[in-house]
Amino acid sequence: MNNPQNSLSEMLLDKDSDAKFKKEGLFEILTPEEELKSQLLRIEKAGRTCYKSEKKEITEETAANFVRMLIKRGHESVIEHSYMTVKFFNVSRGFTHEMVRHRLCAFSQESTRFVDYAKGGTGPDLDKFQCKFIVPPHKNIDEEIELEDGRKMSFKAMLEECEKFYRALRKHNWLPEDARQILPTAISSDIVVSANLREWRHIFKMRTDLPAHWEIRGVMVKLLEKAQQLLPGIFDDFVAAGVDNNGLKYYKQKIQE
Repeated sequence: MNNPQNSLSEMLLDKDSDAKFKKEGLFEILTPEEELKSQLLRIEKAGRTCYKSEKKEITEETAANFVRMLIKRGHESVIEHSYMTVKFFNVSRGFTHEMVRHRLCAFSQESTRFVDYAKGGTGPDLDKFQCKFIVPPHKNIDEEIELEDGRKMSFKAMLEECEKFYRALRKHNWLPEDARQILPTAISSDIVVSANLREWRHIFKMRTDLPAHWEIRGVMVKLLEKAQQLLPGIFDDFVAAGVDNNGLKYYKQKIQE
């Protein structure tokens, strides 16, 4: 198993203000690297069955070249003899809402119904628990914004109010499945996604391009770059195309000639 970009256990134990407001999503590829590499060999073996052309030894190098040929010819169905499982964390419910729109995937997501955000190691602690929120890295979340009733409040304070509302409902004996209705889209939520590599190509095409939302694009660009290292040939046609107005990188898929 690959090491996550950050220690999930450390993140959950950290109780300071910086731990509450996160600006960058993280991922962990759960499929072992050796297993990913073996899938390239499987793809070539499956593809050569179509052409009845399996005459030489199949290696990682021949498999990468074979995959490039398949993609160039538009014969991507062969790539479906594969899969990759990824865990995403430090991401918002907005991220997960977009992620589950991809149909050809398996999902396992943190439940706001059954997860009690006031429950600590020794039981519920309604006075000390903290929600985790995902905030835009390009916005000043301490800037005060005037409300229609004349009050001024920062985005950070707005989120902290949501946490207070949730705490109050729980103290009033509301179950987590009822109290969650007050939680914002910014609430942190983990999700595990499995898909074949052809579907991951579609996900990267949609989620690393410039129109993609900043949060999911920021995570997917880093996952794409890691996948390009681990799976030569599969994602080679995705190239860095620039940065947006907030300095966040985006990718484009090269047109095959």
